[in-house]
Amino acid sequence: MEDMLSMDDIRAVFNITDAFGIDRETIRIELTKEDPGSLALRDDANLEIVVPLSISIEAWLPSFRAELVGLGYVESTEE
Repeated sequence: MEDMLSMDDIRAVFNITDAFGIDRETIRIELTKEDPGSLALRDDANLEIVVPLSISIEAWLPSFRAELVGLGYVESTEE
């Protein structure tokens, strides 16, 4: 089912959010892909993520990263 996120898709999202030091407990990822996709910082300080359906996750990840920066997140330099 192409409209459902796979474990690889979820890992790819977490790889980005982990790089920003975002606690996974504050992230809500919709399990179905929907266009146009979205990223929202909710009133309760949780991130709500919807992966788009019509483009590959690999093509979407750079814009996802840019949206996180736009929301004020800073990529961690710690390893």
